[in-house]
This record gives sequence, structure tokens and C-alpha cells, in this order.
Amino acid sequence: MSNLKNISLRIRIFLSMILLVLMASVLILVVTVYQYDEQTKDYNIQRFERKESITKETIELELKNKTIYPVNTVNLPRIFQDRIYEISSINKLNISLFDLDGKLLKTSLESAFEKTDMKPLSKEVISKLAQNSNHRILKTAQEDGISFQSSYSYINDPKFKRIGILEVQFTQDNSEIKKELREFISRLSLVYLLMFLIAIALAYFLSSYITRSIKTISDKMEQTKLNKRNEKIILNSASSEISILVDAYNSMIDELTESAVKLAKSEREQAWREMAKQVAHEIKNPLTPMRLTVQSFERKFNPTAEDAKGKLKEYSETLIQQIDVMSSIASAFSDFAKMPTQKREKIEVIGVVKLALDIFNEDYISYQRSEKELFANLDKTQLIRIVTNLIKNANQATEDTKKPIIEVKVTSEGNNIKISVSDNGKGISDALKDLIFEPKFTTKSSGMGLGLPMIKNIVEAYGGSISFTSKEGIGTVFTVIIPKT
Repeated sequence: MSNLKNISLRIRIFLSMILLVLMASVLILVVTVYQYDEQTKDYNIQRFERKESITKETIELELKNKTIYPVNTVNLPRIFQDRIYEISSINKLNISLFDLDGKLLKTSLESAFEKTDMKPLSKEVISKLAQNSNHRILKTAQEDGISFQSSYSYINDPKFKRIGILEVQFTQDNSEIKKELREFISRLSLVYLLMFLIAIALAYFLSSYITRSIKTISDKMEQTKLNKRNEKIILNSASSEISILVDAYNSMIDELTESAVKLAKSEREQAWREMAKQVAHEIKNPLTPMRLTVQSFERKFNPTAEDAKGKLKEYSETLIQQIDVMSSIASAFSDFAKMPTQKREKIEVIGVVKLALDIFNEDYISYQRSEKELFANLDKTQLIRIVTNLIKNANQATEDTKKPIIEVKVTSEGNNIKISVSDNGKGISDALKDLIFEPKFTTKSSGMGLGLPMIKNIVEAYGGSISFTSKEGIGTVFTVIIPKT
């Protein structure tokens, strides 16, 4: 199965068309032979029934009008002494007469008594004939490749009294029919061979035509990146289906460009917010100790000199005033650094995560979900930002991996929704694990800079949590837990 997946679409289309032609040819051949055989059987049965009917009518007419012997079982061999050969020759079948106990009385076969040793009818045939409502049974036998059909029925006198048993045996020589069938199949095989060659050529050109436009789109998609300028696809001659695909790709490029701009702007704003937090934190830290120190100094100071106390108080008031100014500035920075107001709306998490993954075209990124739909009260934009950042981190972690694997899973666990992003990258060292969610003063959107602290703040703002497990050289798994609606 894995080898089949590696086969190109062009080869798949080519092989599918060839296989379809072969299956159709074989099916037509089988149906033709079957139908020919059934028609042959029906023809033989109908021909045998006609011959049998004519033979019985001739025998009944012989018994009614042409015999000089009393019509009874004993006289049957005399009545048909020579006539049986004429009837047999005219209808081209073998005729045998038996008494009611199955004893052979007369047959059209030459030297029949020597060949059969006057072998009587089997009790099985006599019993079935008596039990059959039509008083007629049909048997088919084959010997040395030749088929025989035999019918058994009663011989009645003019008063409809049973006086014997009639066996009509017809030899089916189908050699001519089989010869015609072989000739027909031979001619049909030549036609199928020509059709097969035409199908190969047609499959080759059709597969090339279909995949040519798809190959162009595939090449463009491989070159599509989030952080670079992507060109649109222009195809002058393409089918309506391919045109729809091209339009969808070009629309995606427009949205991707817009998203990249918005993402860059958002990350720059977030970087400034983080900077503000850092500055505010650095400013606020010494303010309280400075205030306490000054106030304590003021309380403990013993003024001995004239207006020393007044001057010191004036100095203290000035210092406190300046500190208050610094505090207000720090508060302003802190307010600026606060997270934006979180919008809460009922969103379908499965679909939003899929939407976030659509901007990534790497074939090693897979998406799994346990449910068709899962709902939560979140900001759709923020959830997309969470997933995007985790995928970007995973991509960077697998840059040096020969066969990178990134798996995104969304599952339901009780009253929560679990979103996990795993990779087989380089992993995180033990020395860095405690610093992963610490805000770093950097404008880089990749790695472990501002992205993860931002995600942590967003997730916790919605009452969720984020954690990770990692082993160096094996990979990392980030897990986001958010409440379910």
C-alpha cells in the first residue's frame, strides 16, 4: 500500500485506464462465451424437442393406422421391425422400445442386442417416469467428449393404454459450433488487441494532459512560503476543474499575504507590549524601596540645625514627587502592555484548527481529530494564533531532521478540549525547560521567543493551560487544554 502511494498521479491514471480496458475486455469476452454457450444449449434442447415430438407423432400414427398387428406390448417389435430404422434415419436420432418393466424390445442401433446385451432400463428411470406428472423425463450424458440427450416417455395404444416405453436419444455434435466459437474469439481477440494499443496511447496522452496543469500547481505550492512573496498561477488553457483549483490557490495566496502582514504587525505589537512589561517591571521594582527608605529617613532624622528639617522635608517631598511620576510612567507602560480585550464567542474548534493548518503546505504535517465537532468559547483569531505559533516552533525544531514529522491532534477529554502538537525534532534541553514560557525581549517570531509566552497568556486568559514534554534528539509535544462549551 505504501508503494502505491508513492506512484505519481500520472502513472495512476495511466494504469487505471489500461486496467479498465483490460477488465472490460475480459468481461465482454466472458459474457460473450457464456451467452454463446447458453444459446447453443437452448438451440440443442429446442431441436431435440422438435425431433422428439415428430418421432412420437409418427409412432402414434403408425400404431393407429398402418399396423396389421394387434397393438400390444408383444407386437411392438413386429410393428416397428423395419419402420424404426426409417424413423430414426429421417429424424437423425436413435430410437429404442422397452416394455413396461424396462426390457428392451427393439432399437434402431445396429447390433444393439450384442452391444447392450439386452440391458434393460434401470429401475430409477422407470420409477421417475411413473412419478413424473408429465410422464416424461430427460437425461443428459457425455461419453468420449460427445454429449447425449435421452428422453423417456410412455407408448400408448389407440385406447390410451400404456403398452411400452419409448427412448429417444439424440447425439449432440457441437464440434462445428465450437469451431465457429474459436474463430469468433480469435477475431475478437484481434479487435481487443487493437483496442488495447489504442487505449495505451489514449491513456498516455490523457494522463499527460490531466497532470500537466496539476504539476504546474504542485510546483507552485512547493515554493509557497509564509514569509516570502508568492507568485500566483496563470494558466491560459485549462479545464474548468483545474481553473477552479487555480482560482482557489490564487485566492489562498491573497489571504496568505494578508495574513502574513497581519501576523507580522501583531507580533511587532506584541513585542512592544512585552518590552513595555519589561520596562515597567524594571522601573517598578526599586520604587517601593526608595519610597520606604526616604520615608524612614524622614522619620528618623533628628534636625539640629536651623531649617535643616524644613530643607530635608522639602527634599523628601521633591524626591517622593519624582518617584510618583516614575510610578505613573511605569503604570502607563504596564497598561499599554496588557493583553487586548479577549473576545468570547462559540466557535467550532475542529474547523478553526484545520483553517490554521491550511497556510502550511508541508506534507509531513498531519491532522487528526477524535470528534467531528467540538465547541468552545474562544476568540477565533487567538486560537489560530496559538496553533500557528506552535506549528512554526515545530517546523524550526525539525529543520535538521531528515524525515520530519509534525502531528496535530484535537481530542475530547471530559469537559475539556485537548490540542497537541508533536514533532520529532531536536527537543529541548533540561537547562532550558524552566525558561520556555519566560518572556524574552526579542522581536523574533520563531523559536522560543515571544511566541510561547504570548500563547501562555492567551490560553490562561480563557481558563486553560499549556504544558509540554520533551526529550533531546527525540522530539517535543506541546499540549493545550481549553474548557469545552
